[in-house]
Amino acid sequence: MNRLFANLPTTIFEVMSSLAREKQAVNLGQGFPDDPGPEDVRRKAADAVLNGYNQYPSMMGLPELRGAIAEHYGRFHGVKIDAATETMVTSGATEAIAGAILATVEPGDEVVLFQPTYDAYLPLVERAGGVARFVTLRPPRWTFTEADLDAVFNERTRAVIFNNPLNPSGIVYERAQVELLARYCARFNAIAICDEVWEHVIFDGRPHVSMLSIPSMRERTIKIGSAGKIFSLTGWKVGLVVAAPDIMRVIAKSHQFLTFTTPPNLQVAVAYGLGKDEDYFARMKAGFQRSRDRFCEGLVACGFPVIASDGTYFVNVDIGAIGETDDVAFCRRLVEEHGVAAIPVSAFYAENHVRTVVRFCFAKNDATLDAGLERLRGAIRR
Repeated sequence: MNRLFANLPTTIFEVMSSLAREKQAVNLGQGFPDDPGPEDVRRKAADAVLNGYNQYPSMMGLPELRGAIAEHYGRFHGVKIDAATETMVTSGATEAIAGAILATVEPGDEVVLFQPTYDAYLPLVERAGGVARFVTLRPPRWTFTEADLDAVFNERTRAVIFNNPLNPSGIVYERAQVELLARYCARFNAIAICDEVWEHVIFDGRPHVSMLSIPSMRERTIKIGSAGKIFSLTGWKVGLVVAAPDIMRVIAKSHQFLTFTTPPNLQVAVAYGLGKDEDYFARMKAGFQRSRDRFCEGLVACGFPVIASDGTYFVNVDIGAIGETDDVAFCRRLVEEHGVAAIPVSAFYAENHVRTVVRFCFAKNDATLDAGLERLRGAIRR
């Protein structure tokens, strides 16, 4: 068997979810909303599967969805995108990330990763023969500096994978940091693979600064979005990709031998959804922000030191401030003794682990959050 995959351990997400089922716990570990998603978008998908075309769609995606991608990002990022040569649809953002890595990385190439990091990045880089170089981010602000980038960028750097907003930290990077990273990409001729799936799940009036909108990066950025995150339909697995034509041609060949295409009814529905007016996106953000605030207030009342969350479905707590030193053991105790599942953030590190941060998902209805908070009362050892 392939040693890379054969030797991968069971993910912490599966471990905690299994414990949650076994203990009948409130699962605040997995990152999906309780809400079923916008009804009009779901109805579009249902109508398309009953009355529309259900054979192979174009490998690159339905023209109507590719046009909607170009219009949507033109509207929100102020960039002009050619739908015919600069857009593609994939079966989820993870497939897009895999395709982007396989298209850009050859054996021996170095790839810069920011940790805590989405768990798919490192195995995919290694499967492509790449060598990961890590920038270690630490709470509470999860920032990086020129010195951090100096330590990892060099003449062998082929790509950087940049997740903004960043899961699991909940940080939304401002323009100054995006531009700092852009300067290093230009200096070392590196491609930026930008995982921007949380681009619309941002709070407190913060803007999302896409790497694609930085003029010097227009020709060296692969932007990846997710309809599942935009419309709270995480099971749909529809990825949205934008890149300059020369880059897109190679990613398309990689995509061709991964999933080839994506269900046409979902593409029809996503094309419709991307055309929604700004009111939809504002209401969606407001709903998640309300849940964040409600849950954070409850965590503070329970005695948890909360780390600010600017975006995503997640908020972290600093268990080091309450005398805990092992986030894995703490999460296991939470689920076994108090019936609440959470995720230890050390699972998102490959080296130099931070072991005193625990992540909760607040994208749940009030009853679920309240049930979780009730069980968390008394979880902190006095």
